[in-house]
Amino acid sequence: MDFVQRTIDLARRNVTEGGRPFAAVIVKDGEVLAESPNRVAQTGDPTAHAEILAIRQACTELGTEHLTGTTIYVLAHPCPMCLGSLYYCSPDEVVFLTTRDSYEPYYVDDRKYFELGTFYDEFAKPWQDRRLPMRYEERADAVDVYRLWQARNDS
Repeated sequence: MDFVQRTIDLARRNVTEGGRPFAAVIVKDGEVLAESPNRVAQTGDPTAHAEILAIRQACTELGTEHLTGTTIYVLAHPCPMCLGSLYYCSPDEVVFLTTRDSYEPYYVDDRKYFELGTFYDEFAKPWQDRRLPMRYEERADAVDVYRLWQARNDS
């Protein structure tokens, strides 16, 4: 099976159905484990990116948060949210089929703090210097939650 073409076809079908031009296909042992197009436009959920939805489906199917032993095909180089999710689930490989520079002339995202050309740079900045206003409100009892987790999970 041509998983690259399947990813392209899934994204193309999503566009013809009114969705955005992104898709993800997760493969394990030569079989499709999970797949999804981007569903942000259809659901109004800004986290309904193709990678996130496919990862959720695959993890549910496997009963684990780890996707070792898989290859994940995505239409475009992952956004920072999806990239973080991909790191977290630990597939063996991620294959992307186009770069931001390649698709930027044809795709516009009009988020307040999100611009394709600068968003990755935002993540590298200290939190105080980001465009998204952030405030650190230190609370010692917030750390207690982690102490509780450690006490319950320390073996």
